[in-house]
Amino acid sequence: MGMSMPGWYDISTFGDLTSKSDDEPGITRSRDYINNLISTETTETGVPTHRMILGGFSQGGALSLFTALTTPHPLAGFFGLSSYLLMGHKVASLAPAGNPNGNVPVFMGHGDADPLVRYAWGERTAEALRGMGRKVDFRTYKGLEHSADLREISDLEKFIAERLPEAEGEVAELAATEASSSSSKA
Repeated sequence: MGMSMPGWYDISTFGDLTSKSDDEPGITRSRDYINNLISTETTETGVPTHRMILGGFSQGGALSLFTALTTPHPLAGFFGLSSYLLMGHKVASLAPAGNPNGNVPVFMGHGDADPLVRYAWGERTAEALRGMGRKVDFRTYKGLEHSADLREISDLEKFIAERLPEAEGEVAELAATEASSSSSKA
C-alpha cells in the first residue's frame, strides 16, 4: 500500500519508511527545489545561509533532514519532528565536498505513541545521524501521536534560539531601518 504525495515525494509503502524503497527522483527534485529557495532567499534578502535553520514535520521533516545532509549551503541548524531518514543507504555519500553541515547540531522530536511515523524509525534516524558524526538532540514526548505539542514546540524554540542568537548590531540595524522607513512615511 502506497500513497501519491505530490507535495514532496511519493511514499511507496508505509511498512517501513526508512526502507530502501524511497522515491529517489522525487526526493532529489524536492531537495533541489529547497536548495533553490535557500539560494533565492540569500540573493534577495542578503540573509546568509549560516543564519538559516531548515526543518519540518513528518514528510517535511524527513526532507529537511535529507536536504541539510546533502546541501552545499552551510546552515545554522536543522530539525525533524516525527520524521525519518530518507535514502539512508546512501545519504552519507551524497554529502557535498567539505561537508558544510558536518558539525551543525540537529534537533529531533518524536512522540512515543506515533502510529504513522513510528517512534523506532525516529530513534533509528537519530542513531544513523550520530553514526555519521552528527550532534543529535533527540527528544521523546510521552503519549504524543503523529502531532506536535507545546512541550515539543518549546524545546524546538530553545534549539532555534541557541542556534540563531541575535547578531551583534543586528537589532540596532533593524531598529534604524524601521525608524527610517516610518519617518519617510510620515
